[in-house]
Amino acid sequence: MPRILFLTERHAPDLGGVSASATRIARTLATLGAQVDVVSWTRSLQAGQVVREPGDPTVYRIGRFREWDTTMPHTLNLLDWLLSMAPYQLVWGHYLSLAGFLAVWFGRLNGVSSVVSIRGNDLDRDVFPPGDFARLQWTLAHATSITAVTLDLARKAQALSGRGDVVHLRNVVDTHQFFPSPEAGDAVRARLGIGADEAVLGFCGELREKKGLAHLMDALVAVRRVRPVRLLLIGEVRPSGRPRLLQWIGPAGIEERDILITGQLPTPEAVNAHLQACDVYLQPSLWDGMPNALLEAMAAGCGSIVSDAGGIPEIVTPGVDGIILPRWQLHRLGEAVLEWLQAGPEHRDRVRRAARARMVAGFSPEVERQALQALLARLIPSSAQTATSASPDRSQV
Repeated sequence: MPRILFLTERHAPDLGGVSASATRIARTLATLGAQVDVVSWTRSLQAGQVVREPGDPTVYRIGRFREWDTTMPHTLNLLDWLLSMAPYQLVWGHYLSLAGFLAVWFGRLNGVSSVVSIRGNDLDRDVFPPGDFARLQWTLAHATSITAVTLDLARKAQALSGRGDVVHLRNVVDTHQFFPSPEAGDAVRARLGIGADEAVLGFCGELREKKGLAHLMDALVAVRRVRPVRLLLIGEVRPSGRPRLLQWIGPAGIEERDILITGQLPTPEAVNAHLQACDVYLQPSLWDGMPNALLEAMAAGCGSIVSDAGGIPEIVTPGVDGIILPRWQLHRLGEAVLEWLQAGPEHRDRVRRAARARMVAGFSPEVERQALQALLARLIPSSAQTATSASPDRSQV
């Protein structure tokens, strides 16, 4: 059985796309017959404290210090201890700038193959000052293999590293957990006190500037001038974004009741039920990778209005299964929302059905599983036989 060390900045129950994809990929690697040890940093523990969570995979959480140059050596001590128990055949860094660098460094120190998984911000933002360009370049040059969640990121990684072997490993969604359920949406609207005449604009995840916070609020103001409307934030607002959100309440004509924030929901079923309550799902990102939240919304049968940031155009076909606004036209988001709300029900239903169909056909967990199996077979040849004899994946398209 191959042994894999998986490093990630976030892991469930942490919020965000990095957490969701890291958790899903680590679990899939385990179903392919690997023994997976996940190491994840957290602020919920005292600095340097390590807590082991047994399972498949096993998760080791280590408390972050205030500075990364203190956190990293303590993490290396943990990795050395894990390595002393049995050799690893692969170390996976899930996010380029921190986890990826440490994975490649640890791998080269110990003669272990490494994978760096590029997610979005780690390249789109960190390549610019004050990001450490030289460290990113070294990491990409010395990783055994590189994966990128979008074709756009793969192109940028190739340009930065000069390598032509970047693997496209896109996000996927469980269409059994996210599916149309109007009755669940009606129950959520009743519980939240949303009137029958009120339109609901939806967003899911951790709202912050890069996700288009200002454009969401602009759209809410624009729609509110025409008809009753509520903004349903399925998740949380990042602490740095809360002052910006509060600025819109009062002077901009928005009342506190117009914005509903659920906080972190306990299950995918709860998230799906809240997506059903939305008349339209909005993803006006300024930059992004391949947002899991958008995949979930489309699988849930939501009509979506999105930007063209990052890998979003790889998900949405304009006018077929969603609406795309170029980033330089996001000031028109409110106008686009009103056009969607005023469109005929036949048109809206057709777009929703097409969105769901696209997720079922091309973004199922089996697509990711096959890509991971091929990657492991190349990096750890003995894993091919292990994966064949492992229990089969029971998720279906």
